[in-house]
Amino acid sequence: MQVRKLQIFPIEAIVRGYLTGSAWKEYQRQGTVHGICVPGGMHESQAFAEPLYTPSTKADAGKNDENIHPDQALRLVGEKHGRKIERLALDIYRFARDYALARGIILADTKFEFGLDVATNEVVLVDEVLTPDSSRFWVASAYEVGRPQESFDKQYVRDWLVASGLQGQPGVELPEAVVQMTGQKYREAFERLTGTSAAAVLEGGEGEGVRIAPLS
Repeated sequence: MQVRKLQIFPIEAIVRGYLTGSAWKEYQRQGTVHGICVPGGMHESQAFAEPLYTPSTKADAGKNDENIHPDQALRLVGEKHGRKIERLALDIYRFARDYALARGIILADTKFEFGLDVATNEVVLVDEVLTPDSSRFWVASAYEVGRPQESFDKQYVRDWLVASGLQGQPGVELPEAVVQMTGQKYREAFERLTGTSAAAVLEGGEGEGVRIAPLS
């Protein structure tokens, strides 16, 4: 394993292809997304004409990130590195969006983290990338504008917490049924995206050294 020490930028590089989550809530209140003016008359889960770069602050543990305008992100990390982060985030999102859609999954939004290699001045992608914890994966065949979507991500857990009145509460223990259903959704997303059995990977069989599956 190769390890590099990096200086982590204090922002989450979020890219949104669809109007959902906190972006939908802001849009309903103000008609904006992270302070960005977007067309009027949009509906929940509707696709933007082009993906939006919508960063947030990177809060300390136990605190909430704050959605910010891209200009504010530039002030936090500097013009040079901020522009590079925005370009990289949008490029990665577009590639992943097209890849996922060809396999029946809509990548509604996702977030990235980047760090700086001080020795080389290189901006580096770090932390988890394109997982169900950092992305919204929707079932393409069930997609319909104007409502929440069937998903393969942690939205299932969020919905359960809200319905149970436990959203934001510390130390919540999830029922086994919720844990199992969440795991099932994650495994299905993995198998659709990679063409590899999740069970085989966990057992150390055919899934060792998983490669992105080519389209047939």
